[in-house]
Amino acid sequence: MIWDDSGFLLSKNRYNENSLISEIFTKNHGKVTGIIFGGTSKKIKNYLQIGNKIHINFNSKTENKIGYFKIEIQQALSPLYFDNPQKLTCIISAMQLVKLLTAESQTNEIIYRLINRFYSILEETHWIKEYIFWELELFKLVGFDLELDKLVDKELVENELIYISKSPNEKRVVPNFLIDRNDEKVDLINLQKGLKLVGDYLEKTILKPNNLNQPKSRLEFINTIK
Repeated sequence: MIWDDSGFLLSKNRYNENSLISEIFTKNHGKVTGIIFGGTSKKIKNYLQIGNKIHINFNSKTENKIGYFKIEIQQALSPLYFDNPQKLTCIISAMQLVKLLTAESQTNEIIYRLINRFYSILEETHWIKEYIFWELELFKLVGFDLELDKLVDKELVENELIYISKSPNEKRVVPNFLIDRNDEKVDLINLQKGLKLVGDYLEKTILKPNNLNQPKSRLEFINTIK
C-alpha cells in the first residue's frame, strides 16, 4: 500500500538510534502512524516540530503492519512561535488532543481543516477565547457536543447577568463568553475558568471512560494564563 498525502505532525517518539515513530493527521487518510527512518538526523529533525505541516509518502506492505514515511516540509508552522512559549504550548496541546480523540486511519477532512484553521486563530487578538471554541468544535466532531446553552440557568446578581450550570451535584458559574460568544468582556481569569470547565468536561465525558488522561501540555497551557 503506497500513497501520498499532506498532514500535520501530531507526535514523534524515538524508535531506535536513527528513527522515529510518528503520528500524522492527514487530509485523505486521517490519523496515520508510521516510522520515519533517519528522523533523528540533523537534515530532518529540524523540521520535525510538532504541528508542522508536511508532505508524506506512505509505504506499508499490509494494512495490519506499521508502514514508514518519507517526508518533506510543506509549512514550518511551529517555529513561527518559538519566541512565544504560550502559543507554542497551545500548539502542542492542540495536537495532543487531536492525537487522543481521533481513531487510526479514519478519514475526516473536516478535522484536517479544523487543524488548518487553528493557525489562523493564533493570529487573532482574542486568540485564547477562540481556541476554547476550537476545542469545543473538535469535541463535537468526534461525537461529544457540549451544548452549554442548554445546561445553564440565568441569574441576576448585583444587576449583572451570570450563568449557572444545572448540575444537581454542584452549583458552578459558567463564564458568560461561553454562552454569549459576542461578549467582549473576557479577562484572563474567565479564560482560565473557561479552559478548566471545558477540561473537566473532556476528562469526565471523554477521557476517563476510555482510560485516558488529560494531556500535560493542556494543563501547562492553562497555567500560562495569569
